[in-house]
Amino acid sequence: MTELPSARGAEVGRRIGVGLMYGLWKPRVLGAWRVPASGPVILAVNHSHNIDGPMVMGVAPRPTHFLIKKEAFIGPLDPFLLGIGQVKVDRDTTDRTAITGALGVLDSGGVLGIFPEGTRGEGDFASLRAGLAYFAVRSGAPIVPVAVLGSSEKPGRLIKALPPLRSRVDVVFGEPFEAGDGSGRRTRKVLDEATGRIQKQLAAHLENARRLTGR
Repeated sequence: MTELPSARGAEVGRRIGVGLMYGLWKPRVLGAWRVPASGPVILAVNHSHNIDGPMVMGVAPRPTHFLIKKEAFIGPLDPFLLGIGQVKVDRDTTDRTAITGALGVLDSGGVLGIFPEGTRGEGDFASLRAGLAYFAVRSGAPIVPVAVLGSSEKPGRLIKALPPLRSRVDVVFGEPFEAGDGSGRRTRKVLDEATGRIQKQLAAHLENARRLTGR
């Protein structure tokens, strides 16, 4: 039996994230009240920088379990990330353990964080992997779009891989929405339609977030 990602660990991860993100940068958080206060939720986050996940973990109003590529679980990061309730996923195969863990988070009323673009890129939600639609349709959990803006505008002077210390990073949470068609079916057609629906919602949220923040 697969051991579920630790809810207590995710709360510890959130506290670490709060300390690090607010200590190193200046997050401006908009719309966090839109995240449902209880019950299963999927946070769909655009991904243009390494700090996007930790930033959302630190500023989200609830502890979050992110699906993270297995390549990040190296050396001491492996037990650390697992200890704070994160979910290791092998993107090159159908990772049953990761799927079971992610669905377990949602079944127990937790928050699952997903980078629907799969890999770090432009962060514009242009290409979505099917995983997000599968988890949303299978669990019935609402999706909250999250736009992280400013994390990749310019490299820091001290550490090139990070944004400049004390620079402002905007995190904008959008309105929750349902991805499925209400039928409860999980056919390829339903998932394809859900993916199209999700992409429109996420792109619209990103456009709105850029307008709102001027970025």
